[in-house]
Amino acid sequence: MKKYYVVWKGRQSGIFESWPQAEAQVKGYPNAQYKEFTSLAEAQQALQGRYQDYAASPTSPKQPQLRTAPPPLLPSLCVDAACSGNPGLLEYRCVELRADGEAWNCAARGAILGREIFRRGPFVQGTNNIGEFLAIVEALMYCQESGCDWPIYSDSVNALAWVRAKKARTNLRPTEANAPLFARVARAEAWLRQHTYPNPICKWQTEHWGENPADFGRK
Repeated sequence: MKKYYVVWKGRQSGIFESWPQAEAQVKGYPNAQYKEFTSLAEAQQALQGRYQDYAASPTSPKQPQLRTAPPPLLPSLCVDAACSGNPGLLEYRCVELRADGEAWNCAARGAILGREIFRRGPFVQGTNNIGEFLAIVEALMYCQESGCDWPIYSDSVNALAWVRAKKARTNLRPTEANAPLFARVARAEAWLRQHTYPNPICKWQTEHWGENPADFGRK
């Protein structure tokens, strides 16, 4: 049976003839309003009305359901890295993320992206995983020095695992050119072995919250 998806509130409102098209408008969008209909006429009529008038009405049991995630903890720190090549020219940074009023929307849609705490690089012959690892650890160093216990978010599963292991499990080989980068890695590993910290280290949920606010925008 042909289905139509009405989006009242999303990245783009309107009627969409496939779930992937509608999902692109509502997935990760705060408080999205959408519903499935089985006829175009019904969908057109619904779009002219209010979502609240249709939200409580019965829907098809096969209507796709989005998994939602609670918003990120605020205030917090976000870290990310960018590497041109693998290995290649590496940079990484840390930024503040603060609340904007009562509602959470994601950095590009309402939250306040605060000051850049630090930016490192460029380093030659680096990898993205190393940059993500160093960004987390140096954010922890910053928090200890400033007495800050904010959560730290990264979208790198590998870097989060390396921090838990207190070891950068990289396959990158040291060279004379990337010696300064490996010196930072050694310092970060030593710091993790010698210190504890109260900061939660969390995975940034890109699929629900949008792009990491510390992203360099080079994808």
